[in-house]
Amino acid sequence: MIQVKKARAGDADALARASERVFHSDIHCGAPGIGGPPGYDSAAWQTKMMRIGEYYKIVSEDQIVGGMILFRQGTRQYEVGRIFVDPDFQNQGIGTQALEFLWKNYPLAKRWSLGTPAWNHRTRYFYKKKVGFRNRRGWPGRGPV
Repeated sequence: MIQVKKARAGDADALARASERVFHSDIHCGAPGIGGPPGYDSAAWQTKMMRIGEYYKIVSEDQIVGGMILFRQGTRQYEVGRIFVDPDFQNQGIGTQALEFLWKNYPLAKRWSLGTPAWNHRTRYFYKKKVGFRNRRGWPGRGPV
C-alpha cells in the first residue's frame, strides 16, 4: 500500500534520485540512450516544479519511491506532466494506485492528458492497457472522462 502526499522542498533530492533511476532504466524500454526529460535528475528542477505544478511524492514504507506532477490546463482539465516509479518498485501496482489517487482526489476533472515517447513500450502499455488512456489524434492520450 502506498501513500501519495504533496511533495515538499525537503523531498527534492530523493525525488531527483528516484527520477534519475527511472529515466535511466528506460534504456531497457526502447530509449535511444541514457538520459531523460529536462530536469529529471535535478533537485533544483524538482523544487521549481513544486512551485508551478501540483507535485506529489509516492511513498512506500516511509521511502519516496516515485512522484507525479500535474498541471492545470483549463477548467476541469489537467495534464500529468510526469509520473515515475523507481525501477525497484515497478510492477507492484504502485503506478495504478497513484492514478487512482488522482481520479479520487480530482473528481471534478473532466479531461486528463499526458504524453509519452513513441519508443517507450513500458509507458505506452501502462497508460493504454492498464489504466485506460486512449489516443485522440495520437499522443498525448486522453484519460477517463
